[in-house]
Parts: sequence; structure tokens; C-alpha cells
Amino acid sequence: MKLKNKVAIVTGAGRGLGKGIALKLAAEGAKVVVADILEENAVAVVAEITAAGGKAVSAVANIARKNEVEAMVSTAISAFGGLDIMVNNAGINRDGQLFKMSDEDWDLVISVNLTGTFYCTRLAAQHMREKSYGRIINIASMSWLGNFGQANYAAAKAGVVGLTKTAARELAKKGITCNAICPGFIDTDMTRGVPDKVWDIMVGKVAAGRAGTPEEVGNVVAFLASDEAAYVTGEVINVSGGMVL
Repeated sequence: MKLKNKVAIVTGAGRGLGKGIALKLAAEGAKVVVADILEENAVAVVAEITAAGGKAVSAVANIARKNEVEAMVSTAISAFGGLDIMVNNAGINRDGQLFKMSDEDWDLVISVNLTGTFYCTRLAAQHMREKSYGRIINIASMSWLGNFGQANYAAAKAGVVGLTKTAARELAKKGITCNAICPGFIDTDMTRGVPDKVWDIMVGKVAAGRAGTPEEVGNVVAFLASDEAAYVTGEVINVSGGMVL
């Protein structure tokens, strides 16, 4: 239980990758705020955590709205007395080729994936600086290197990488680490919705020959959130089964 009595917020934790991360942190002893834009999803994950003997509460938050981020952090403080771990996982995609991408699709993806991550990181840092301890973990994507049909998403995730490295430089002397994880092709409800042909193409790009699991990403998050990773900061870690080598 390497996260015993630590308080964590996981955004976008109502399903998929975020759910896997929240379950792993809870299993390691963290008290988890399960934040999601859909209340029923967050409540369901809280029920799963508590049924397994863990501690969790839900919070409804659209991270692109600063006041909702503030309310989410207030939930962690009122429920569990503080904030030690901030996992910025929430994100959306609105794919389309650059030449025909709408302003609305550009603005929406940037506002959630980048500006929302900034809001969460800034507020977490303010609280963590007060006690000279904290772990900020941003879920980026290998798309930050550029990906066909994802100009908005790639730009946002590249911004997250830059934000992560800047936060790491600014916060290190206060005992706060900030790292980014870039998942590869992960087996979630969303990816299970792709056609079989697309699934096979994506898995074919993975050296390990299979899709990853949310739990495997959660394992890396749990390490970065722990005291074992106190000297790891500013890193961008691929969890991809060798999709990028």
C-alpha cells in the first residue's frame, strides 16, 4: 500500500483509462476523488472502490471550466483533508484533417485537453506548495509527435508535454514532481468500438503484439505518484508496448 493515506484526484475517471488509474491508486491505499463530467460514471467507480475496501468520493467537473476545477479540488480537501496526487487524465478528441477542421473542434479540444490540464495543474501546485510535497501526473499521448487527422489533439498534447516540463522545473525545489505519460494503443470501451480491421492495424504497430490495459497504465501512474519516484520529474514516459521505439 505505497500510497496509504495519500489523497488523489483523477480526472476523466468515470471509465476507460481514468477508471483503471483510479482503481489502481485506491488499491495502493490512496483516498481517491473520482472526477468525471458524467456523474453516473463517477458514482459507479466510487462504488467499485468502496466495495473493494477503498475510500473514494465522486466529483462532477468539466475541467475546461475553472470554477468546476476549483469545486473539484475543494471536494478533495473537504472529504479527505488535502491533495497529494493530481492525475490529469480527462480529454476529448474531435478528429479531422487540418484543412477542413472547424474552429469549434479546434477550440473545444484545446480548451479541455490543454487549458483544462493547466487549470488543474495550477490549482494543484498552489495547494502542494504549501506543504512542499506533491505529485502531478499528466496523461499526454504519443500523438504529441504529430498524427494524421489530429492537428487539434496533437497540438494540445504537445502543449501538455511543454506544460509538464515547465511545471517540473518550477516546482522541483518545493518537493513536487510533474511527469507525463504517453499511452499507446490501450484496450478500452472507446478502442473496442473501432472496426476489427482498424484494431488489427493498430495492434500490428505494437512490438508486444497486443493492446495495453488501463491497469498497465495505472501501474506506471502509481509508481510516479509514490515516494519511490521522488527523484523522477519532467519525464515523458511511453506506455506503449514498443509502439514507438
